[in-house]
Amino acid sequence: MADGPRSSERLLILALERFGVWLRSIVVCLCGALGVVAADAAEIPLAVSLLVPALLACGVRLYALRRPRLFPLALLWTLDAAVVVLTGLFQPVIGGDGADVMVEAIVGISVVAFQYEWATRPVAGAALAALGAVVYVLGDVLSSPGHSPDLVPLVRMLIQVVLSRAAYLIVRALARAADRSAAVRAAARREMEVAAARRAIEREYLATLHDTASATLLMVSQGDGRDWSWLPPRARKDLEAMSAVPGFETGSVDLAALLRCVPEGEGQTRVRLKTHIDGPLAIPSGPGLAIFNGVREAVTNVARHAGVREAELRAWTEGAGAVVELSDAGRGFDPESVPARRRGIKGSIIGRMHAVGGSATVTSHPDTGTRVQWRWHGPAGASSAGNGAPATGVPRPPRAQAQHTADVRFIRGRLLYGTQLAVLLISLVWQFTISLRRLVVHQDVYRSAWAQTAAFVCLAAVAAIGAAYLLRGRQIPPRVRGWSLGSVLAVSAICAFTLPPEQSTGAPDWAFGLVGWHALFLLADLRVRAFAAFLGVHVGLNATAVFLSGAPTAAEAAIMGISTISACGFQLSVGVLMTRLLHDTAPAAGIAAAREEELRTRERIHEDMQRDHKDRYRALTATTVPLLVGLGHGVLSPQNEEVRLRCGVEAARMRRLFAESDAVSDPLLNEVRACVEVAEHQGVTVNLAVRGRPGEVPVEVRRELVDPVAVILGRTRSTARVTVVWTPHTVRVSVVSEDCADDRDTEEAAQAHGRATDAKVTVERTTRGESVWVEAGWRRPATSGVDLT
Repeated sequence: MADGPRSSERLLILALERFGVWLRSIVVCLCGALGVVAADAAEIPLAVSLLVPALLACGVRLYALRRPRLFPLALLWTLDAAVVVLTGLFQPVIGGDGADVMVEAIVGISVVAFQYEWATRPVAGAALAALGAVVYVLGDVLSSPGHSPDLVPLVRMLIQVVLSRAAYLIVRALARAADRSAAVRAAARREMEVAAARRAIEREYLATLHDTASATLLMVSQGDGRDWSWLPPRARKDLEAMSAVPGFETGSVDLAALLRCVPEGEGQTRVRLKTHIDGPLAIPSGPGLAIFNGVREAVTNVARHAGVREAELRAWTEGAGAVVELSDAGRGFDPESVPARRRGIKGSIIGRMHAVGGSATVTSHPDTGTRVQWRWHGPAGASSAGNGAPATGVPRPPRAQAQHTADVRFIRGRLLYGTQLAVLLISLVWQFTISLRRLVVHQDVYRSAWAQTAAFVCLAAVAAIGAAYLLRGRQIPPRVRGWSLGSVLAVSAICAFTLPPEQSTGAPDWAFGLVGWHALFLLADLRVRAFAAFLGVHVGLNATAVFLSGAPTAAEAAIMGISTISACGFQLSVGVLMTRLLHDTAPAAGIAAAREEELRTRERIHEDMQRDHKDRYRALTATTVPLLVGLGHGVLSPQNEEVRLRCGVEAARMRRLFAESDAVSDPLLNEVRACVEVAEHQGVTVNLAVRGRPGEVPVEVRRELVDPVAVILGRTRSTARVTVVWTPHTVRVSVVSEDCADDRDTEEAAQAHGRATDAKVTVERTTRGESVWVEAGWRRPATSGVDLT
């Protein structure tokens, strides 16, 4: 993962910066306009002259959100400072209660907004908050000469700054935790995707080797006195197929055009195809090439095993996919009796289609012919395939959309939890500092002091119940939330109607700016319209209590409006921010993380596949590639016995390589049997004996144990005996050939092959005329924990 903020934290910081700038700008505009309304007529021109530059500074700051690179940070900080300085001058210019309330509201909201605008630069935010406090005190002193400044608003500002910073840190910590958890899960998924992609490409590569080099070398090792004119071009094509990196076919192909190019073979191996193809059939290139290669292998099987020289090839569309069918009227076979080591059907036909999300079936019975059918189910079918890969590009698991949805849900849950904790902290601190002081100081003002005190206790109980659920990581149940919201509204009504109307939203009204915070953490998981409805009812109750005692003057209404904006307006803006974080930022963070993770995964897959391909090709350059080059350019003759023997050795090695991927209880014996089968196809009689109890052997060791057997069996003319011996501390594989051809060149190649790994396998060899005995042994490490007894 790259250093710096990840997707959730990065988008959170961006959303908070925009929130702070917009909040401050709207408050300056609305409260400034209400302050002008509350001012005397003679003071309005001077007030406007201060308000207009402040609004222009806010406008530039808003524009900077869209073009951040055009404005240096020093200029943005200066603009923010200019807004609070110009606002502070309202007090000595306008004077009166209206100016005090307006300046306190604007400066109070500004110092809060600065903590979000400059969230990543806390020193700059703290400096602007300190400047706001100094400006407020200076304006208070200039507007009331001879009076000591009121420190209560300064304490409120300090509490607001601390709470704002604490809320940011809480939400950021939860966002970081969500990013870390998502990154851990993404890394685990990435490893699984890479492993699945490597397995899919390995299967495709092995299938390609089976259909090309292995089949060619096996035919050369078995043939004599036949027409070899087809061999050079086929060997050259095999080299091209081996050197190509599989898995990066993109785009779409016309399957009908591909199928018309299926090779029918040459001479005695030619199979005449009757084609009935409804075209064009445009499908992704991955499944298209998988079907083409599978059909090519199936046609080869018809030539080798069916006993007929004619087959029917049909293709048609089916929904969003395609179906291809090859049938013949040959001798047929029992598919269930085919050994797992045989790769033609399992790897080249069925395995290829499974890897791209399609399917292939083989239907056959003895003496009734064979029918092979390939189905590509289209995009919908591919997405529901088991462990397959998509048809285009680098393989990717089919559950990506579900994983992305889970990531978004997890990020949203963490952000919701963080915002609820932050709002709960604000509620509790505000209630037991600012609101508690107001309640205690103004007991004599209330019409019913005991009712106000009971309302205070009720709000504290609501906060305690919410904290009991949240701190345990649980959601507040709907019934508890309903009773809590009803209690909060009851507190709003009690406080509004037991308070003198002229004191509404003033210093004695401790509940007006508090109940909204309690409702906010209760409604945090809902859309903001639910919280807006609650605030509307809350403000309506207080307005009703005021208007029942008579309509207020314009100046009084303006002051109440400023208080409402600074309290309920701020709370509503926080509700809007929370909705944006949960329903916009969380999905955006999930999408951004998914794109970043997909890019990393593709890069990893690309790097690993390139490295795997180089390793595979390097392993073949010592023996297989020279053979194919010689056969492809006519340097080596298939009629030469030594060439045929070398081809038999390489065919046995490849069959052992194919057997590595088989899921069997005894991989070593399975790989030995793969080599034995190649020798038997060449007419060699092989006696295989196994002694002892099988155990676990690493794949690198198995390669070195079996390779000498493959070499000797490939050069044996008539009879051989292979023995696999398991003892408590060693594993030995030996072969005795009664008539092994001279193999000095092959022996040197085998020794070079053995030095390619650090498997610590010892090889002993004894030769008596044409009789050769070779034994490869491996001593099991004492710490491996495998019981071979």
